[in-house]
Amino acid sequence: MMRKLIVTATILFSAFCLQAQPPQDKTQMEKERADLQKEIQEIEKDYKQVKGKTKASIGELSVINRKINAQERYINNINKELRYIDDDLYRSNLEIYRLKNQLDTLKVQYAKSVVYAYKNRSNYDYLNFLFSSSSFNDAMKRISYLKQYRSYRERQVQTITETQTLIAQRQKQQLTKKETKNTALVNQKSQYGELAKQKNEKAAVVTQLKSQEKELSKQLTAKKKRADDLRKAIASAVRREIEAAKKEAKKEADRLAEIEKKNNAANPVATKPVTSNPTTSTPKPSNTNAAPAKEKNYLTFNANEAALAEKFELNKGKLPWPVDNGVVSIHFGRYTVEDTKIVGDNPGITISTPSAGQSVKSVFDGDVVAVHNLGDVQAVIIRHGKFFTSYSTLSSASVSKGTHVTKGQVIGKTGNADDGNGGQLDFMLLIENHEQNPETWLKRGG
Repeated sequence: MMRKLIVTATILFSAFCLQAQPPQDKTQMEKERADLQKEIQEIEKDYKQVKGKTKASIGELSVINRKINAQERYINNINKELRYIDDDLYRSNLEIYRLKNQLDTLKVQYAKSVVYAYKNRSNYDYLNFLFSSSSFNDAMKRISYLKQYRSYRERQVQTITETQTLIAQRQKQQLTKKETKNTALVNQKSQYGELAKQKNEKAAVVTQLKSQEKELSKQLTAKKKRADDLRKAIASAVRREIEAAKKEAKKEADRLAEIEKKNNAANPVATKPVTSNPTTSTPKPSNTNAAPAKEKNYLTFNANEAALAEKFELNKGKLPWPVDNGVVSIHFGRYTVEDTKIVGDNPGITISTPSAGQSVKSVFDGDVVAVHNLGDVQAVIIRHGKFFTSYSTLSSASVSKGTHVTKGQVIGKTGNADDGNGGQLDFMLLIENHEQNPETWLKRGG
């Protein structure tokens, strides 16, 4: 009898465990979906900003690709939710099936106990059962048994009721899950429709860009020439800064040497070598395998420049964007335009703005080391210790060489975009002469 109750309790406990779901997975999935929805909304805003009124642009294609990528990730999230619901329903079906089997077993057991009780229901049978005991202790055991049996039947009824309630709860939960699944399926269909629409938009833009291939090639050739000229200007500015730092370092070394010389002259006894017990030393052979001495980084020789460079590095991923309202239309590094022969290599990032004449701001404290003319536009190069930032395609510059600037200070205005759609800023970030991806340094989301 007790063994049956233990088995029943074990199965019911297993049913609860089977229903248990990992809430952290669901929470993470819902957070991911909310983040994706926010990202898609932000990209849609960017797309409206870069969408050409008369002709397509590389920036427009770049943002459409971002839209499609985010949309596909959003659909994957919905598909993940559907798999999650299907798994949940499958586990729930298994649980209901097991509970129903258990309920059938409980009912059979209870029916047997009812039949047994019915057959032995008279007071005569009860008294006969007691008085037929072989001893007083045996009679007490029989009374205890009858009490346990009555309690067992009560627990049977309770277990049957609990199992029926649990089955009803699980069936109700299943209905809710099926409704959630239906909602997700409707959303999935809608999002697939949106994805198809975006791919059609992309196809139209690619077709238009292909028809503009000669014009785009001309624009990118001019852009490449500006980039090459700017690279030379930056390299020249970095060399000048290094040479100036070397001169400063030599001047400081000469000053310290002169002080030491004067101190030695004023105190000759302290510097006189000891001549007692002379020993002959054998010169040690030079170690030909020794690593070459590491070249000094003169750009951080000055304590102020070293501190500035350290602060700049600590702000990686936190730097403000150089414009208040802009979209990255061409990302850092090598890129291609689909279905065309156009290939480019961007040394920084190209930021499209709604119009020319937008304020351009320094992303950090520093000193202007060059203001360079690139045809009909200008570039400002700012030093931050061993780091350099470059702001080009400016219609005008409001600072000059030697100006100390602070973070957020306006240094110029954006010029006209290469494709004629709004304004443009080409932004570079370097460690000495080594180009970095600015997007890894700038604050996410602008």
